[in-house]
Amino acid sequence: MKLLTCFVCSLFVLSMYTAQSQTNYDESMVPSFEIPDPLLTFNGEKIKSVKEWEKIRRPELLQFFENNVYGKIPKSLKIDSYTILEQDDNALNGKAKRKQVELTFKNNGKTLRYTILIYLPKNNVKNPVFLGYNFYGNHTITEDKAVIISSAWANNNESFGIENNTLTEESRGKRTHRWAVDKILDAGYGLATIYYGEVDPDRNDFSDGVHSLLYQKSQNQPKPAEWGSIAAWSWGMARALDYFEKDHDIDASKVISFGHSRLGKTSLWAGATDQRFAGVISNNSGCGGATLSKRKFGETLAVINERFPHWFCDNFNQYGNNEEALPIDQHQLLSLIAPRPLYVASAEGDQWADPRGEFLSAHYATQVYNLYGKKGIETMEMPKVNEPIHNTVSYHIRTGKHDVTDYDWDNYIKWANVFVK
Repeated sequence: MKLLTCFVCSLFVLSMYTAQSQTNYDESMVPSFEIPDPLLTFNGEKIKSVKEWEKIRRPELLQFFENNVYGKIPKSLKIDSYTILEQDDNALNGKAKRKQVELTFKNNGKTLRYTILIYLPKNNVKNPVFLGYNFYGNHTITEDKAVIISSAWANNNESFGIENNTLTEESRGKRTHRWAVDKILDAGYGLATIYYGEVDPDRNDFSDGVHSLLYQKSQNQPKPAEWGSIAAWSWGMARALDYFEKDHDIDASKVISFGHSRLGKTSLWAGATDQRFAGVISNNSGCGGATLSKRKFGETLAVINERFPHWFCDNFNQYGNNEEALPIDQHQLLSLIAPRPLYVASAEGDQWADPRGEFLSAHYATQVYNLYGKKGIETMEMPKVNEPIHNTVSYHIRTGKHDVTDYDWDNYIKWANVFVK
C-alpha cells in the first residue's frame, strides 16, 4: 500500500512538473482568439442601454458563471445567530476598536461557525470597511495577543509552525505585512477579516465545510453545477455583510470586497453575486479570477482544475485544454460588478497570474462601465510598472512578486477615497 501511495504521489508531482514545464510565458505564443462581447447576448442581440444590460445580458452572464464556472448555491442559508466573543474599545495601544464576532449557521442537523475579526477607527461614526479572507487564521494578520486562534483545519506550513493541520501561537503575526492595519485605520476605514478555512477548508473534501449543511438526503458532494469552494467562500463574505447591516459601528453600504490570489477570485465572485458590495478589489487573482482564460498564459484551466478540483464546479472541467469552447471569459465576470468601483492589481514578478491578461480583462469590461457613464481602462496599452490608472475601474502593476504590499494598500485606499468613501 505504501509503495502504491508513493507511486501515485510521484505521478501527481510528475504531472504538475509537466504542466508547469509546458506553461507559456511568451507573449508571442498566446493563441489568437475572439474576445466574447459583454454587450452581445448569447443569441446575438446587441445591448445598447443600462436597462437592457440589467434585464437581459447581466442575468444570462451571471447564470452561465453560476452553472459552469463557480457553481450555484443550492438554496439560501442565513445566519442562525451571532455572538460577540470579545471586544475592546482600546485595542492596538488605544488606536482602535476591536470586535471578534462569531456567526452560527444550522441546517440538516449540522452547525457551521466562523469568526470575523474587526478593527475600527475610534471615531464614533459608522465606518466604511475593507472585508477580506486570510489564509492562516485571524491571528496571523496582527501581533495583537487578544486575537483568537482558530481551531479549524489548516494547511501545514513549516515556516508558520503549522503541523498536524493545527494553528498555533507560533504563527501569530506571520502575515502582518499583507494587512496594512494602521494605514487602513488612519484613512478612516475599518478592516474585517475571516479565516477562510472556517467556512470551507481548502482541500478536496466537501464533508467538513458549509456544503454539507445544504446537501439533500444521501448527498455527499456538490452536483456538477453546484458550488465549489470559491462560491462557498464568497457566500461567507455575503453573510458577513448581513451581519454588518446589524452593526451600528459599520456603514454596510460602503463595504469593499478584497482578496488576494484564490481569495481574489473569491472577492470578484462575491462582488458579482452580491450587489450590496460597494467596491471590489482583485489582488493577483489570476486564472479563474481577473485574467483572460483564452490567453492560455501562465496558469491554465487544465492546471488549476487538476491542482484544485474543489475550487470550481465540476462543469468547469469541460473547458480544461478547451478554452476556445468557452462562450464567456473573465472580463465578463468583471463586467458583472458594474457600475460599482473595481480595482484589478498585478505584480511584475507574478507571471503565473498573467498580469497582461488581468489588465486586458479590466479593459474589455470597461465598455459595460461606459454604459453607466463611468470611466475605466480605456486603453489597451499597459501602464508602466508602479504607475497606476485610477478610475472607476482601476489597475496597477507593481514591482515584486505574488503578494500584498503597502504599495497595494496605498493605492486601494486612494481609490476608495475617491470612488467609494
